[in-house]
Amino acid sequence: MVSPVTVVKSEGPKLVPFFKATCVYFVLWLPTSSPSWFSALIKCLPIFCLWVFLLAHGINFMTAHRSACRILAGLIFSALGDAFLIWQEQGYFVHGLLMFAITHILYSSAFGMKPLDLKTGLAMALVSSFCYTFLYSYLSGPFTYLVAVYIALIGFMGWRAMAGVQLCNDLWTWTKLSACIGSVLFMVSDLTIAVNKFCFPVPYSRVIIMATYYAAQMLIALSAVESRDEEDFKKRK
Repeated sequence: MVSPVTVVKSEGPKLVPFFKATCVYFVLWLPTSSPSWFSALIKCLPIFCLWVFLLAHGINFMTAHRSACRILAGLIFSALGDAFLIWQEQGYFVHGLLMFAITHILYSSAFGMKPLDLKTGLAMALVSSFCYTFLYSYLSGPFTYLVAVYIALIGFMGWRAMAGVQLCNDLWTWTKLSACIGSVLFMVSDLTIAVNKFCFPVPYSRVIIMATYYAAQMLIALSAVESRDEEDFKKRK
């Protein structure tokens, strides 16, 4: 198994543009009340940097590993979702919801169905049901079923990411752990969005949403490079 130190040395420099772009977003902190193409660009810039991060591993690597391609596709739809949500008050919230729903399908496909781990699946189903039950009384119109479908999709994505981390059997890698933590942070981010939009104002909601979101996307992007790191590690040995 590749050590975390090796990972930091090999992948850290490629993530520098992402960290810089994330800092730019938080430093500028453009008001959401005045949506513009510039604010959309600043919000999407960290995700663009994650596209570059994956592509920096080489086209041959991307074409040889379907999971990496699916995560890249998920990041593309995420950027589209981010852009739509800039104009959510102008009626584009559902469009953003659809883009992120597609993202979760792509991520779930990238994480795969092995190992199945039905216990984790059951736990995620219970958590998802609890979240929807909590939100249900605040929902109306099409959001009653749209939110239900979205929660099911992100819950499924979380299950597939968590299923890969078998700590008890010592059958895990840093990238599987990265995907697991990333999926949890993604769920925290989206739940905060839902509570803040449909239920009641969440203090510091934007900070919570964006910090957990960017961290989640970075960790999920990192989970795509496992095969490359293992190959490089074997060559050095």
